[in-house]
Amino acid sequence: MEIGLVELLRAAWIAGILPLLVASLPFRRLSRLHEAMMGFAKRGKIMQSSSYKFTVPQRFFTHFYALAVIWTGLLLAATWLYAYEMAPIASEPFLYSSIAGHLTGGLHHFTLHRSRSTPLKHRYMVWKSVFLLLLMEIQVLRRLYENIYVFNYSPSARMHIFAYLTGLFFYTAAPLSLCSNFAVEVYEFSANRVSEFIVRGKDQMASSEFDLWEFVNPLIKLGWRHWIGAIIFLWGWIHQHQCHRILGSLRERREENHEYVIPHGNWFKLVSCPHYLAEIVSLSLSLSCCSSP
Repeated sequence: MEIGLVELLRAAWIAGILPLLVASLPFRRLSRLHEAMMGFAKRGKIMQSSSYKFTVPQRFFTHFYALAVIWTGLLLAATWLYAYEMAPIASEPFLYSSIAGHLTGGLHHFTLHRSRSTPLKHRYMVWKSVFLLLLMEIQVLRRLYENIYVFNYSPSARMHIFAYLTGLFFYTAAPLSLCSNFAVEVYEFSANRVSEFIVRGKDQMASSEFDLWEFVNPLIKLGWRHWIGAIIFLWGWIHQHQCHRILGSLRERREENHEYVIPHGNWFKLVSCPHYLAEIVSLSLSLSCCSSP
């Protein structure tokens, strides 16, 4: 039996989450596993100096988001181009122009055939992946900006190497999971276009008429659930940024007063970790809403 990308990603997520779930069970026999998981999760001021053996600087958080911006951007660009050319949700006038462009040799020779043969539900699923990747890219771009300009990590702040590797895994697997059902098709499409460009050269490539409206119009046609999800995402996105700015300002005041400062404002008056709550809202809830059929 052939194992596909979707199955591999599912197995990887289960392997990553299962130890955390087992360690959270209230059994004494699991106390060592619980302590090990807590040790991996510790970072910054809560990590003891005796635990610095397998650690990296906490400022390496920037690596997560630099990787995520590049990787998610590549997946978004490739999937969006694939959706535009191979899975159009075309209006009737655009369909006629596509036929005319195909007859005159202006469009890629697979486009018209694929747009007719691909079921409409499949095309909507492709564009849904584009929508989700776009939200993910907006999120990681802001997080990269915050890690560079908002947070001021202490030179002594450390995190466990296991947590560092886990972060790299997450920001590699999460964007790929958003388009895993079509990732192989997108890869083959992109590889064929690159090969065609290398063999034929720019002048010999079949020119496609680029219509900006048809490039973004299918996203509008996805339905009201996706736009509700986008609104929830934006709500959590804004609050997380505000909470991060509050946390970032604390270090400046701590360096002046040399004492711990309790954060106030925004969602800090409601919960103890509002930046985590906001991430749950902006990613988990909104993506779940957008992923619903």
